Amino acid sequence: MQRLARRWQRAGMRVGLVPTMGCLHAGHLSLVHRARRLVGRRGQVVVSIYVNPTQFSPQEDWSRYPRDLARDTRLCREADVDVIFAPDDEQMYPRGEFGAFSTFVVEERLSRGMEGKSRPTHFRGVTTVVAKLFNIVQPELAVFGAKDYQQAAIVKRMVRDLNFPLKIVVAPIQREADGLAMSSRNRYMVGELRAQALALRRSLAKARAEVRKSARPIPATRLKAELKRFIERAPAARVDYVEFFEPDTLVPVPSVTRGTQMALAVFLGKTRLIDNARL
Repeated sequence: MQRLARRWQRAGMRVGLVPTMGCLHAGHLSLVHRARRLVGRRGQVVVSIYVNPTQFSPQEDWSRYPRDLARDTRLCREADVDVIFAPDDEQMYPRGEFGAFSTFVVEERLSRGMEGKSRPTHFRGVTTVVAKLFNIVQPELAVFGAKDYQQAAIVKRMVRDLNFPLKIVVAPIQREADGLAMSSRNRYMVGELRAQALALRRSLAKARAEVRKSARPIPATRLKAELKRFIERAPAARVDYVEFFEPDTLVPVPSVTRGTQMALAVFLGKTRLIDNARL
């Protein structure tokens, strides 16, 4: 992959990367289309497919995370992807003559709250694997989805802080017809769980409505409690967090106004879904 990337660079081709964990859906394909528009017909679009073990804790769903490389390959062909980079664990985290893999990339400020608090080792795994993908594929730009709002902010900070020579593009959230944010984990939402999962989207709409009708800033603690009760009216729903914060710095805010960013994580049975919106 690195040799191919260098060959493209020598030929003056633009290279766009879409990092994924596979089990592709229309949300992923929207990122591919965005990358193609940005690099042009003569450019190269690379989709990486790798379920990264270092961003999962032992009790999370790494072993059962949906995988279907044959289907992903077909979708990538249809979407005009030039190269699929699908390494295995030994290639990404080699043992070799020096022993076990032992070098990680850690962002220490934006990763403290929300996903970082609920999943303490998650972002260390994300930043490490993304840094490796950038070094391997050597893209001019990489496209991420806005559903993982905190992740996109952390990757942008890593690129700035470590002087990676590429641009990070964050594309809008893609949603199902009923408003649920597209996710590979949505396939776990069957039967009643699927209907109950809409509590995430409805809570965002409720928060927007509260902000719109309020003449004054709303205390964040009050709105969090109200939304938690609203979401957990769905029998299978359990709120992990609801957070309100500054969009650029991710610093939590004491009161909620227009322009505040909201993010939440909710368990539906054993499946954890996330979503976010600017209020």
